[in-house]
Amino acid sequence: MSTYDHYTSPPPEPVWSVPAAGAARFSWEYGNGRDRLLALYQKGKDKQWDGAKRIDWDLEVDPYDPLGTPDEALSLHGTRHWAKMTEKDKGDLRRHYSSWQFSQFLHGEQGAMVCAARIVESVPDLDAKFYSATQTMDEARHAEIYGRFLHEKIGMLYPINDNLQGLLRDTLRDSRWDMPYLGMQVLIEGLALAAFGMIRDTTDKPLPKQILAYVMQDEARHVAFGRMALRDYYRQLTDAELREREEFVIEGCYLMRDRLRGLEVLENFGIPRREAEEYTEQSEFLHLFRKLLFSRIVPCVKDIGLWGERLQRAYVDMGVFELGDSSLDLLMTQDEEVAERLDRERFAAEEAERVAEVEGAIADGAN
Repeated sequence: MSTYDHYTSPPPEPVWSVPAAGAARFSWEYGNGRDRLLALYQKGKDKQWDGAKRIDWDLEVDPYDPLGTPDEALSLHGTRHWAKMTEKDKGDLRRHYSSWQFSQFLHGEQGAMVCAARIVESVPDLDAKFYSATQTMDEARHAEIYGRFLHEKIGMLYPINDNLQGLLRDTLRDSRWDMPYLGMQVLIEGLALAAFGMIRDTTDKPLPKQILAYVMQDEARHVAFGRMALRDYYRQLTDAELREREEFVIEGCYLMRDRLRGLEVLENFGIPRREAEEYTEQSEFLHLFRKLLFSRIVPCVKDIGLWGERLQRAYVDMGVFELGDSSLDLLMTQDEEVAERLDRERFAAEEAERVAEVEGAIADGAN
């Protein structure tokens, strides 16, 4: 069945073409590379996995409550519309919200795949090209997994959000080779990681927890890659060049913050846009959610050397300035440990099942 049969409203065009600018760069130096980046490349090779095998796709998912979302997390909760909704209506609303959220994850992962391929093409250093090639494969796997979850388990997709599409467009149109790093590795990936982590840590549903944990294990390497490459490069830039990139970050962060409202969902339930905007602005849960989503971006931006006065003021305005002191290394380590723990638990359960089967066969034979 075509994806277009699952869209709540079809995208306006089947293929989105973004005019590309900039040069494809070749390096003839094959012998040297930064040790830490080559080590990350080796890790990227070692950690490849198959989404069709590592994830237990036989796990059941209720499409009308895929994530176990509490009522209080829904923007319509407590409004005049909520009082009129039946249990079926509330189930439909949960399905739409989950579809919208995971659809943006899916579109973002395709964007990450394209940006990673763009980095392979444009970055001047061969060690960075090597690592970006492994990331391109990672992002393809993530898009495959989110697409399968939406098609098979929820049965509904939303088109790409305008703000996410705008940030992708700005990232890909820029001719400077570091901009795909900054737009994707720092902003889009950083925000996605925080969103993945919040759902992973709050859902009681095993399949989405598996998907998010394993995807985040990969994404931890991607953010580390962006930090390494940009931190080295930005030390060489002039104040004017740094300010240009800070302006890009400021605009991108406001776009990403505004992206998270899910207005499309409420409009599909007949809520006028202005009223939908009021409900999302009044939602305490959404305020907290939007703030926590910057937990990965702000410390990363500070770490790579973009911390000018105007950027700091923007983060104060967003209420996320204090997140600059968070430990990214600790967060990334925790992301990897969660995936490894899930693997251990799953393998232990499978081993216990095999032992029980053998003991049962022995007992049957003795009888």
